[in-house]
Amino acid sequence: MDSGGSTDMTLAFELEALKALADPNDVFNNARQWTEYVGVVSEKPTYVVTNFTRKHRVRQDFFSGPRGVEESLENIAQQFDTDRHVFVGVDEEDEALAEATGWEFLHVEDAADAAGWILASGEDESEPAPDTSRDDWP
Repeated sequence: MDSGGSTDMTLAFELEALKALADPNDVFNNARQWTEYVGVVSEKPTYVVTNFTRKHRVRQDFFSGPRGVEESLENIAQQFDTDRHVFVGVDEEDEALAEATGWEFLHVEDAADAAGWILASGEDESEPAPDTSRDDWP
């Protein structure tokens, strides 16, 4: 991803944007090469974010905790004083939150394309599809 020549950046992923990526751990490891701080924000309860990041072995520098996304972005921008603050999201609501808080917005597909990240196929790869070919089932 072109970071404009500076690694002085804070990168925040909305949880749904991170879920849209095939390998969130790889994405974070890659992003650490050209950002100072990277983390996850969400309207979901803290345990939902924590469970997802643990399951995918994502080590984050920050997360939203019990706050909403807008308040989290404002607090993160104050706490992590970098030249750029970039929010990766999935929809117009995320874009509006970025604009309201002074963050740059990137749609997850655009971020993935620019950084060479692979988007998830849409199926949860951690759970196998049910076997419907059994002939011993009534």
